[in-house]
Amino acid sequence: MSSMPDSPVLVEVLRGTTVESRHRGAFVVIDARGGVVAAAGEINAPVYPRSAIKPLQALPLVESGAADAFRLTPRELALSCASHRGEDAHVAAVRAWLGGIGLGPDALECGAHMPNDGAAADALVRAGAAPSQMHNNCSGKHSGFLCTAVHQGEDPRGYIGPDHKVQRRVAAAIAEMTDTDLSAAPCGCDGCGIPTYGVPLRGLALGMARMMTGHGLGPTRAAASRRLLDAMGAEPFYVSGSGTFVTDCMRASAATVRVKTGAEGVYAAALPQRGLGVALKIEDGAKRASDMAIAALLQALGCFDDTARGALAPHLAPVLRNVAGREVGTIRATDLLTRAM
Repeated sequence: MSSMPDSPVLVEVLRGTTVESRHRGAFVVIDARGGVVAAAGEINAPVYPRSAIKPLQALPLVESGAADAFRLTPRELALSCASHRGEDAHVAAVRAWLGGIGLGPDALECGAHMPNDGAAADALVRAGAAPSQMHNNCSGKHSGFLCTAVHQGEDPRGYIGPDHKVQRRVAAAIAEMTDTDLSAAPCGCDGCGIPTYGVPLRGLALGMARMMTGHGLGPTRAAASRRLLDAMGAEPFYVSGSGTFVTDCMRASAATVRVKTGAEGVYAAALPQRGLGVALKIEDGAKRASDMAIAALLQALGCFDDTARGALAPHLAPVLRNVAGREVGTIRATDLLTRAM
């Protein structure tokens, strides 16, 4: 992985009226033909997109016919693109999906961690219960992998390995959608155990734009792309969870935005009404900065009407508070984001 040379400051953190910290990064807004609409920083160097690329990873689930064979609803399709928070509804939906394909939670190879949702984690602790693989934020995506393997008649064991047919299909979809030669790309192991490939921000944004518009795609892939993005818009809670920017954004502006976060400061989005794809990366991986950056960029792109801006006010103008609850500072985007258009 190469560094992001001369990354501009995209987000500033203020204590009182003084800038205390700065977060550098890069972003790109692109159309489905590859035309750059707006950009800042290095957009051609590979970055690990992490969970921001999940909508592309879910394409084989629909293209293979597995989604139709198992009569998946928008809820399951949203989960296949999700980084959920391990709330009860998420776990119940994953459990039901696995049961529908004849598998149990032990088939998931993503590992277990405490729910990312604080209330759900507290409930487990109070009950003296241990988290399961279903609490893993990637369990929906992994259920999609298992569903595809079962439909294809493949042994699902080891489905997270790079040589398993499940991951070969995923890699092929990513390569084709992002115009990236993955054989020459950096490759690592993602937090959930599957391969993660270095993809330029430009390629990630291009993949999202292609998903949204279907430009340059065959009819099967175009239909699969639209079906997944429609599911994200219809079931945003199952893409993320309570109180997150992803959920709140798509609830407030489903007609104009599909958005997906990833670890280490990555975001990807598709803009239905404009046929554009968006990708950004905060260099130091800070979530507070990536949340602020994507919110400001989408606002600059005209994605939010007055009602949406009101609903998203805590994300668009986040306040920092001390342990006593007193306001002590703010987080703000720089002009590169707020005046991107």
